[in-house]
Amino acid sequence: MGRIVGRIVQDGRMERVLGIGGYFLRAADPAGLSAWYRDRLGLDADEHGLWRQETGLTVFATFDSGTDYFGSREQRTMLNFRVRDLDAMLAQLRAAGADVTEETQEMDGVGRFGWVTDPEGNRIELWQPA
Repeated sequence: MGRIVGRIVQDGRMERVLGIGGYFLRAADPAGLSAWYRDRLGLDADEHGLWRQETGLTVFATFDSGTDYFGSREQRTMLNFRVRDLDAMLAQLRAAGADVTEETQEMDGVGRFGWVTDPEGNRIELWQPA
């Protein structure tokens, strides 16, 4: 076994995370917000919050602290969900009365993006990968 120096093991190996294990939100109405994610986005978590997601890419990126990309400056993080069909998801959300941004964006080789705000004011990004 190698000797630990700082946070890296001296023999060159470093323990690494395996993926995102959870995302936690404060809510004035936790049950209501969970129901919104289930009923509007189809996030079918069980009573413990466990959700089996489809295999796919996950982006981990940092943004400048002054960005408006997340919506409100008070929102320090933004959840991004992969979707199969962005237009269909946005139409479904609009039909359900959700607060959906009219604008969408496309990045060559990356995919298309749209946004919805949940009932607690959290802006969520929806991503249809290229």
